[in-house]
Amino acid sequence: MEIFNAIKQDHDHQRALLNMLADTSGDSKVREKYYKELKDALEAHAIAEERYFYAPLMDSDMTIEDSRHGIAEHHEIDELIEALDNTEFSDPSWLTKLKKLKDKVEHHLADEEQAFFQRAGKVLDKSEKSQLADEYQKEMEEQL
Repeated sequence: MEIFNAIKQDHDHQRALLNMLADTSGDSKVREKYYKELKDALEAHAIAEERYFYAPLMDSDMTIEDSRHGIAEHHEIDELIEALDNTEFSDPSWLTKLKKLKDKVEHHLADEEQAFFQRAGKVLDKSEKSQLADEYQKEMEEQL
């Protein structure tokens, strides 16, 4: 497996969780369960992605700006999660804040999948893509 496939699998999982959360209502156990799972998935993904995707790509002029942009977006996502953490599940503004998080995460995933992956594919060789996928997946397992 290449790093792009490993990351894309996690992106698909994040999208599914965001969609399930958007369909929840009020102070439900379901909302709490999906939110915890999403929060854990986003945190683990950010750590693994920054270590085993962005960091190696910081050495190339072709991908350094993409890496910096991705890390900045991770911080923006963290701030949106913090806003959700400080809002009761039953608060009507919770879904509004979730929508902002969903929009930011989906934008971030699209940036990576539609542009950054192509540039990174030109920078990383085949063995690096495979090795980074292995390291990324191990990190994800440890984080979760």
